[in-house]
Amino acid sequence: MKEFIVGKNDAGQRLDRFTSKAAPLLPSSLLQKYIRIKRIKVGGKGAARSYTLVFGDVVQMYVNDEFFQAPNEENAYLKITNPELDIIYEDENIILINKPAGVLCHSDGTESHSTIVMLKAYLYQNKQWRAGAENAFAPALCNRIDRNTTGIVIAAKNAEAMRVVNEKIKLHEIDKYYLSIVHGRPNPACATLKGFIFKDAVKNQVYVSKSSRIGSKSAIMEYRTITSNDTLSLLECKLITGRTHQIRAQLADIGHPLLGDGKYGSERLNKLYRETRQALCSYKLEFRFKSVSGVLSYLDNKVFQIHNIPFIKKYFPTIDF
Repeated sequence: MKEFIVGKNDAGQRLDRFTSKAAPLLPSSLLQKYIRIKRIKVGGKGAARSYTLVFGDVVQMYVNDEFFQAPNEENAYLKITNPELDIIYEDENIILINKPAGVLCHSDGTESHSTIVMLKAYLYQNKQWRAGAENAFAPALCNRIDRNTTGIVIAAKNAEAMRVVNEKIKLHEIDKYYLSIVHGRPNPACATLKGFIFKDAVKNQVYVSKSSRIGSKSAIMEYRTITSNDTLSLLECKLITGRTHQIRAQLADIGHPLLGDGKYGSERLNKLYRETRQALCSYKLEFRFKSVSGVLSYLDNKVFQIHNIPFIKKYFPTIDF
């Protein structure tokens, strides 16, 4: 229980507004409930949420300590009452989430509804994660995709699952496939793109080159054309390396930028289709273990896939995955 004495600057406020500031991580619905069931009191007695506080009032809040913390990405999950997650697969070790376009995997400090926050809220509310009792590990994402890219991200529920997934990604034993719509018709229809990517951290943009330079990293991806129409092509891309903006930059480098890509694409062509988000989806994962996989051995040879992808239905309605 925490007790607050109302000072001159806080007098004149409604009880619910005062308590929302005192416990900034307490969800509004829970705050209203606690006032109703008298877990939040004034002078030892229940009070209406609209009660106007006066100088000298004593407010008692029978609320868990974690709700009084200053908000940040580590504790923002406490504020979420209905976590929005499109779960593709879940077991005791991992969870596969279909991240929508427009949502960050990790917060950039300006929003609190990132995928990692929703994941923590989901596991916390379902009593799969006891935040205060597990200082050594918190649920974490094993991979991430761009804000405006949709598709599968892998999350680990425990430290051992995190270790195994990270190792398998490093050893290329988890294959990641993307679907993309690009301008034009690639020639050849299938190819392996090899080059080097250099990241300009200030511009948050990467550049592709044929030769290595200081600070660059090798970038390899495969693509195959699934179908084309007069102006657009649907490609399946397989990442061999996982570099920042790799698919977007390498396809733009060969003259076939993603539809809707505002950074590496064609503003003129994107305007024709009124697209502002890149047509790119991390749609399939294949677990192909070649080495010891420990607690995740049951995932060997498993394939997980998203079947309903809106931008494909829009431009290639006859294609079915």
